[in-house]
Amino acid sequence: MGRISTLVLIGVGAFFIALAPLIKFWAAGQIIAAPADQYGISRLHATDARYFSKQDLKVLTADLDIIVTTQGDVKAAAENRVVWNEGTVVNDITNRRPQIDMSQRRSAFDKYTGVGVNCCGVNIQKTPVQLEGQIYKFPFDVERKTYKVFNSSAQKAFDARFVSEDKVNGLPVYVFEQEVPPTKVSTMTAPASVLGMTQTGDVQVDRWYDGTTTYWIEPVSGAPVRQEQERHEVLKTQDGVERSVAFVATAKMTDQTVKDLVSSAEKSKSQINLLRNSIPLVLLIVGVAFVLAGVLWARRPTA
Repeated sequence: MGRISTLVLIGVGAFFIALAPLIKFWAAGQIIAAPADQYGISRLHATDARYFSKQDLKVLTADLDIIVTTQGDVKAAAENRVVWNEGTVVNDITNRRPQIDMSQRRSAFDKYTGVGVNCCGVNIQKTPVQLEGQIYKFPFDVERKTYKVFNSSAQKAFDARFVSEDKVNGLPVYVFEQEVPPTKVSTMTAPASVLGMTQTGDVQVDRWYDGTTTYWIEPVSGAPVRQEQERHEVLKTQDGVERSVAFVATAKMTDQTVKDLVSSAEKSKSQINLLRNSIPLVLLIVGVAFVLAGVLWARRPTA
């Protein structure tokens, strides 16, 4: 009976000792992932923005309320990917113009690395798009280096450079900045008269976008906790002359949105640390204790 007890103690201890690195180096990496059933609403605010109003046929200045809703398509998720749908609504608060702009996108990305995956009907405004770079989130264990991040306005990935360390509501973060050079994003027709031109009829104009996006990223989870977007969009005629503002604004996440994102990132960070550090350490200690108990049991004096 004593020999059996010794073997059981040492066996259980060896199991816990072997399980500790397995959870730390393998299981944690399989469990920690972006959720397939994502659902969230983020709000941004832009003060003194300028945009071309199709209703008024002129440029208006206004404070804007921007609502971004993100929802995961659980059925389209797979072993290594998740698929999220996003809808954005822009409301003009100052001039009481609701829904001055509405957009939608469908993105797929690797649930471990955050890198875009081209499948599942990914699109922007129902037009197929080729995804590249980080989508929505940075990878787990973010490094202080440059990452390619997909910009939905330009529909390309551009460098997001690490610029500093910071804290958001007390949470340590890395700050990245992405600058998008002037990029033609669409072509349309517009009445020449509303563009300040003397000719009659409609003219063809190109919409050009450039901007700077700043990301505050919690480095353990790779989750964004704050974001600011400086957008500069203008209309140019085919001769390259800028004719009108299309959309110029600096949009910042509201305090409540930042608070919610920080809370979510803190929970993710805690769960990751639990899986990577606390649980393996406890298993290792318990395993060693069982092995020592088994050894001591074996050495006890017999009657």
